[in-house]
This record gives sequence, C-alpha cells and structure tokens, in this order.
Amino acid sequence: MMLEICFQDEHLVVIDKPAGLLVHRSKIAAGERVFAMQLLRDQLGQHVYPVHRLDRPTSGLLLFALSPEVARQLAEQFSARQVKKSYLSLVRGWVKEGAVLDYPLVEEYDAVMGQPRKEKEAQDAVTAYAPLAHCELPHAVGRYQTARYSLVTCSPLTGRRHQLRRHFDHLRHPIVNDTTHGDGKHNLLFREVLGFRELALRAWRLAFTHPVTGEALDIRAPLPASWENLFTDFGWDCQGLMAKAGAWHDEDL
Repeated sequence: MMLEICFQDEHLVVIDKPAGLLVHRSKIAAGERVFAMQLLRDQLGQHVYPVHRLDRPTSGLLLFALSPEVARQLAEQFSARQVKKSYLSLVRGWVKEGAVLDYPLVEEYDAVMGQPRKEKEAQDAVTAYAPLAHCELPHAVGRYQTARYSLVTCSPLTGRRHQLRRHFDHLRHPIVNDTTHGDGKHNLLFREVLGFRELALRAWRLAFTHPVTGEALDIRAPLPASWENLFTDFGWDCQGLMAKAGAWHDEDL
C-alpha cells in the first residue's frame, strides 16, 4: 500500500491516512501487521515520528516528523493548542446551528487497557462545530418514516480520546457508522443500503507553524471518492461545501 502524501519537506511529512489503518502498533489490535508509521517509513526509506494520532476508523491528515527534535517541537505546539484541526462529520439528525460544546469527558478504558486503579475526574473537553448541509432520506429507520442527517464541520479544541465521537453522541447526533458511540439502525442503513461503510469522520484540514522555517502551513486533504459519491447521491455540491467548511475554519478558529 502506498500512502498519499499531502505535504513533505526535509523536516516533516503529512499523509492522508485511509480509514481502517492503525497509526502504529497497539495492544488493542495485537494481530494487525500493517500500520501507517511502518508504511510511511518504508515508503520514505527513513525513520518517522508521529506527533499526534487519529482513531483507526477515522481518515484524513496525519502529521509525522522526520527527526526527534522536530517531533518534540511539533508536540509542544499540540500541547499548547496552537494547531488548528478541522474535521468533516456526517451525523444523525438535523444540526440547526453551530456552537461550542464544553463537556468534560472521563478517560475511556477498554478490555485490553483494563480499568484504572482509582477513578479519575473528568477532563476538560471542548469542541466547536457548525452545520454545512442537511438531507432527508426516504428510508424508514426505527419509528420514523424518513431519516435525517447533517454534514457538520468541527474542530476539537482539546485532545481527548474519541472526543468528537463522544461529544456528538452527547448531543444526540451520533456520527454515522460509529460502532461504539453511534446508532446501529442508522449505521445499517448506510452500510447495507447506501453502500457507505467507513466512519463518517474525516480530518480534512491541518494548520500549524513549521517548527524549523517558521512558515504558516495550511494543509488540506481532498474528499475521498466514497464521500464524493455519497454527497452526489444526496444532491450536495462538494466544492461548495468544502468552500463553506474552509470559511468556517478561517473565521471561527
């Protein structure tokens, strides 16, 4: 597998991670043999250093440093919340207006990681979001004869595990095809009827300061064919929606 590179110089590289690809080895998926970090290392012929992560089912922009020092400097930008990250998300229901959700989250644990020795307090978690488009499909899901969805642009202003997925679930607008925090009936509609099987969450824009040159970098990932096909079926203008998402990123972040 060849990874799509969206930006590269002698100090760092940004790839477009496909949905379903792990960033690096994990106890949670001990049987996996293919990882973004390994693929990129082999593709470039040198060591790479991840400075942030995307959940396995999430697609989009993923930043790697090409030296430990650059990795440290980039990590400091993330810790200081100086990196702007924008996502696209398709969610259940109609999101009528944008807002900033400030809803603390308790750290998640799973069967592999185990439970904490003592309960931790909820950590601050803040997400900004705004609706881009809406659609109503003539499919009966549950007790309703039609199904409504919203395309949302969003930005996690903090970096908690599964933050966007958990925040939209809290808003009762779970992300389509989220098997952990989503709605199984709507997921089934998208997978079996509409043929859209990936998590509808995509990291499409990443803006930060180059740690060596000081240049302001603003990197964008195109829509995958699967997303474009779905949007076309909904009657949405892909180019217009991306322009609208870009304007929100520029004005509100």
